[in-house]
Amino acid sequence: MHRFAVWAPRAKVIDLVSGGRRIGMSRADGGWWESDDAAAHAGTRYGFSIEGGPPRPDPRSLAQPDGVLGLSEVVDQAAHPWRDAGWRGRPLEGLVLYELHIGTFTAAGTFDSAIERLPHLVELGVDAVEVMPVAEFSGTRGWGYDGVHLFAPHHAYGGPEAMKRFVDACHVAGLAVILDVVYNHLGPVGNFLPGFGPYFSDRHHTAWGAALNFDGADAGEVRRFAVDNAAMWIRDYHLDGLRLDAVHAIVDESPTHILEQLATEVTTLGEELGRATFVIAESELNDPRIVRDRASGGYGLDAVWDDDWHHALHTVLTGEHAGYYKDFGSLAQLGKALRQAWVYDGEWSRHWGRPRGGKPDALPPRAFVVATQTHDQVGNRAAGERLAALVGIPQLKAAAALLLTSPFTPMLFQGEEWAASTPFLYFTSHEDPELGSAVAEGRKHEFEEFGWSPEDVPDPQDLATFERSKLRWEEIGEDLHAGMLDWYRDLIALRRRLPAAGGRAGEGVDVVVDERARRVSFSRPGVSVDVNLGDDDWTVVPPAGSRLAMCSRRVATCDGGVSIPPLGTAIFETESPIG
Repeated sequence: MHRFAVWAPRAKVIDLVSGGRRIGMSRADGGWWESDDAAAHAGTRYGFSIEGGPPRPDPRSLAQPDGVLGLSEVVDQAAHPWRDAGWRGRPLEGLVLYELHIGTFTAAGTFDSAIERLPHLVELGVDAVEVMPVAEFSGTRGWGYDGVHLFAPHHAYGGPEAMKRFVDACHVAGLAVILDVVYNHLGPVGNFLPGFGPYFSDRHHTAWGAALNFDGADAGEVRRFAVDNAAMWIRDYHLDGLRLDAVHAIVDESPTHILEQLATEVTTLGEELGRATFVIAESELNDPRIVRDRASGGYGLDAVWDDDWHHALHTVLTGEHAGYYKDFGSLAQLGKALRQAWVYDGEWSRHWGRPRGGKPDALPPRAFVVATQTHDQVGNRAAGERLAALVGIPQLKAAAALLLTSPFTPMLFQGEEWAASTPFLYFTSHEDPELGSAVAEGRKHEFEEFGWSPEDVPDPQDLATFERSKLRWEEIGEDLHAGMLDWYRDLIALRRRLPAAGGRAGEGVDVVVDERARRVSFSRPGVSVDVNLGDDDWTVVPPAGSRLAMCSRRVATCDGGVSIPPLGTAIFETESPIG
């Protein structure tokens, strides 16, 4: 016996189509329809027919074996034999994150094949994997941000059971798992939600079309749709955290913002399960309210991605100043990012044409996720170049040193740790040729502001674009890549020895920059980092009681100081707080 239910408040008749049989459904409270099917079991294919129309997948489908347009499949969420009974999660404080894309992390591109590479992550020293979206999306390959079945792990990755095996294996290995989820829009193919009910708003719009209806008529069930989805990942898949995509595109004028409701319920669920859980947001607003605690009028999320930190470092290292990089480029801005994470904290932005951001100084350092590379900053380039394709090894080591000694929450992007030679491109596999062509053309125009030629933009629909993006694990053993991997491992090990960061952003941090000579000195309790981006040797006096822990290029001692060559980085470990 299996009970089916679907929310369709405006429908007059709904039939359940289960195992090839048609069964009338009964109205229930709140616009829901229900029906029992004694013959249904795990593996049964089913859908819902609205007023005699063709059967559509369940809006809350747990599995789509045949893709977004196929029927849903009944899943027994309690069937998996979990091995992580003793797992209690890992608090966000102190974690080193590692972003990965299941489809390109390994040659096979599945959850099961990703398990085979977990020993590498454990040896690297990271604490948590942040997985790009896996909710069922159109086709067999894609980034995942155009998902339409938010409760169903993508069939090409292995589906629900394979995802549970992956999470289970991560926990057994001591790794937390964070999932990237998208509640600001749905993809264009297989999005049947409007036929079931008012899931979308006729008052709010986003860059992708109508916004989800979080604050209009019948919004209560739409809010539950998103919050229940978040809870499912935590409860049924044992996830430790969620990363919410582009929350600046979520429109909600309700007294309690959907972000606050979601964060509250995820925290409560984690407490009930006896596990640490957290919610991270992506936002371009630099708005402290997102991570400010609820008692102080905030939404109470645990952290937010910080693009300012990336942009400030990237422009200094590469010299790029087009597009959104036009707001960055000075060492003074890099110094501000190293000190307090956000560069724009109320200042005028040329790119946005308005003031941007609020003051971050009341927020804890762990509330800022910083990175030298992410799927966005690599994949949203015309040719998908990693930082390793733009600068030399000395600059890469300098970037890693500043990232992994920062007081903030650092995140690596898959392959960064060995300066992977493979690009990470934008790829899709839409079966509709017109949609595929439209996506390809739109992608070309997207880069006009950066001055990149449309001819340099690979076709997202071309299988080769996807294949080129897969990591080449065999290159780890090559001298250049092995040396970079050692640098990252040693930096993470050093980070483990550092005292906890201060309670507020900027607390205990000292930064000195020399714009003309292109030099940066950064220090916080336990460590001091000197980066020489200039053309001349630089003699520095190490902090009293410190030792030279790491250097990217050979340094020389002279008259009580250390001489750092051009493009060199020196890291001094101190036994007592610096100041």
